[in-house]
Amino acid sequence: MSKEGYKWRVIYTKSRQEKKVAEYLTERGITHYLPTIKTLKQWKDRKKMVEDVLFKSYIFVNLSEKEYYEALTHPGAVKYVSFEGKAASMPDSQMEIIKTTIENKLEFDISNEHFAKGSIVKIANGPLKGTSGEIVSLSGKKKLLIRINEIGYSLLVHLSPAYLQNPD
Repeated sequence: MSKEGYKWRVIYTKSRQEKKVAEYLTERGITHYLPTIKTLKQWKDRKKMVEDVLFKSYIFVNLSEKEYYEALTHPGAVKYVSFEGKAASMPDSQMEIIKTTIENKLEFDISNEHFAKGSIVKIANGPLKGTSGEIVSLSGKKKLLIRINEIGYSLLVHLSPAYLQNPD
């Protein structure tokens, strides 16, 4: 949850600068979230597990108006993702679902497709218990759809049917 007066915003970074911007924000005491996943990379001579940034060129920051400009002072930070000239903010609930999905190593996909509106259901069990979300069917499987409109992506969390409950 955001502190009073704090909002989640998205910073667009230069290519491959996300981790450097994250280090800078940590040094400044600015709350941020850089979702990463471990992937197996293969070169000609070896294979290695590396930590990849999930959303290339984006980092999420939770800041006050006072910290708003300071977060952009790193040379790798380009600008805030904005609409109609104002920095877009993300709901706390959306950020919590993204964090919980990654931290609990739930199976998910990232997509930049446009999805038709899905049914709203409540998650009854599992790590996302208590949250409500949009459910879509893909390849005969139900997935929790988290639209991240600010960056044009959606997170599709694979869910067991046992986790779902129709809203009251």
